[in-house]
Amino acid sequence: MSALDPPGGRKAFAVWGIGVAVYFVAVIFRTSLGVAGLDAADRFHVNASALATFSLLQLLVYAGMQIPVGLMVDRLGTKKVLTLGAVLFTVGQLGFALSPSYGMALAARALLGCGDAMTFISVLRLGTRWFPARRGPLMAQLAGLVGMAGNLVSTLVLAPVLHGVGWVPAFAGSAGAGLIVLVPLVLFLRDHPEGHEPVAAVRGGGAGGGFVRRQIRESWAEPGTRLGLWVHFTTQFPAMVFLLLWGMPFLVEAQGLSRTTAGGLLTLVVASNMALGLVYGQVVGRRQSSRIPLALGTVGLTALLWGSVLVYPGDRAPMWLLITLCLVLGGCGPASMIGFDFARPANPAERQGTASGITNMGGFLASMTTLLAVGVLLDATGDNYRIAFSTVFVLEALGVAQILRLRPAALARETARTRITIPAQSAPTGAESLPGVAGREAR
Repeated sequence: MSALDPPGGRKAFAVWGIGVAVYFVAVIFRTSLGVAGLDAADRFHVNASALATFSLLQLLVYAGMQIPVGLMVDRLGTKKVLTLGAVLFTVGQLGFALSPSYGMALAARALLGCGDAMTFISVLRLGTRWFPARRGPLMAQLAGLVGMAGNLVSTLVLAPVLHGVGWVPAFAGSAGAGLIVLVPLVLFLRDHPEGHEPVAAVRGGGAGGGFVRRQIRESWAEPGTRLGLWVHFTTQFPAMVFLLLWGMPFLVEAQGLSRTTAGGLLTLVVASNMALGLVYGQVVGRRQSSRIPLALGTVGLTALLWGSVLVYPGDRAPMWLLITLCLVLGGCGPASMIGFDFARPANPAERQGTASGITNMGGFLASMTTLLAVGVLLDATGDNYRIAFSTVFVLEALGVAQILRLRPAALARETARTRITIPAQSAPTGAESLPGVAGREAR
């Protein structure tokens, strides 16, 4: 471990836990539409394309905010950005509950997406500032695991509440969770341990547009950042699309399952994600060479199972195949976190927020594209889910091609940085400029 690594410990877990709690609530709000898609279509009298626009707009705002949020985190610090995010997604969830029209509901989801966009990058930043670098992959996977627990709450809690008490009480009541997490966030969260201020905070970080352009240019120039984006792009979206909107309609309308059974399968995706997140975090933390095989293996297995379900003879796939698909989809989230394990060591501490924002755009851009394509194709083909879900394979092929293209340069540069850093670990400036590299050598 580098001498300048953060100490970790109980205080680090307490502070990080506050940030993760905010992210947990944000994911509940983000995925709440996934269990309410059919209800939303009835409430606002919209077709499949218009229904997809809810999630599409939310993800468009989320993806579009990633680089600005990364810059904000690097410039303003985690606490300010997380606080603003919690306020925005709480107001958005409440607005969605009370919206009397489709247009107002869209605006509320956009506001929710804006607040949601500020959470995950901030939590990643907390992990890198409060814990030793060697724990980076595991802390990122743990954060993703907690986020999936928020998805689990949507499926197991919000869905029955929605069907029991109705739209407005369910969504308005859930908005109270945002107020609950705001209290410890404002009172107790700190950006970093004492004595571990990032370079930008010490030097002033530059000014105005020059700072923004430099952060983006230098982050994007790193092959590791671009590889991270494409890993995230290729791995995350199949499960995101399934959980966020189209899984429930597909299982109910195309596969003839009851809502209860379909909800159980969505829960299985979440449970698989949580279990595999711990496994992926441990494997990547101990063996960096496993990153590409894990990512590509997950993509290949996802494509195989989706293809098997879509081409299965007859109108419906058997339950065992649907269960297997859901178990495999659970690996998409943990695999997407590997993208950050390429971006993190490629960028110094003062660029971590920006680099993470660029990486995090990948999966959400793919999710937006697929959400829209599925909705449009369903309307165009008379609800032919086999044709609509075939768009998954197109984006996976594009992503795999980019991963294979960028992999040699990114790994070569990472290896060169590692060799330079090993003899410089005793020099504070060298160790600080290459966060995460010295920590990996200690594994």
